[in-house]
Amino acid sequence: MNRIARTLGVLFATGLFISTIGTAVAVDRRPQLAPPQELISRQIPPVVKQDVLAHLDPGNAAVVVSLAKQRAYVYAGRDLAIDTPISSGKRAGMTPAGDFTILQKDRDHRSSVYGNFVDSRGRVIRAGVSARIDSAPSGTHFVGAPMLYFMRLTWEGVGMHVGILPGYPASHGCIRMPAEIPPLIYARVKIGTRVQVTN
Repeated sequence: MNRIARTLGVLFATGLFISTIGTAVAVDRRPQLAPPQELISRQIPPVVKQDVLAHLDPGNAAVVVSLAKQRAYVYAGRDLAIDTPISSGKRAGMTPAGDFTILQKDRDHRSSVYGNFVDSRGRVIRAGVSARIDSAPSGTHFVGAPMLYFMRLTWEGVGMHVGILPGYPASHGCIRMPAEIPPLIYARVKIGTRVQVTN
């Protein structure tokens, strides 16, 4: 391989694209989005302080969610019991900021809006659909996406639950958490527990 070909190969591999017109050279320096695997690795895994968790109960529990940090913090009084990564709404405002209380708890909740169209044998015919937008193919029905250990914050459908964390905001508004965390919170909060969501 000659020197020019090697140089062009390096430039393309690093995301610097060069176009030449006459003697002018334009370099595209737009930031490249990191691959999802790299973003995932940047989220610090959950930290559970077992000694504090032992004292966490519906009488002293409080939750703080930071949209900017993509973290949730669960307190027993003033002591931090759980520090966990989250994935919130993929667009600004989808996960509202403010002071909330847990309005409903449902261990086996399913979305009434997002899910799959399945046939009579339970096979997924169309995945990732919206019941508000998409039409069900003939012979199928809607099955909502599972939202295990759902803790509702708004009657418009926002809550905390088990979900996929790709390493960045990706939900339709809910606060997704790693599978092992919502059961710990669910068992130790009540309807009326305070949840503060900050930008």
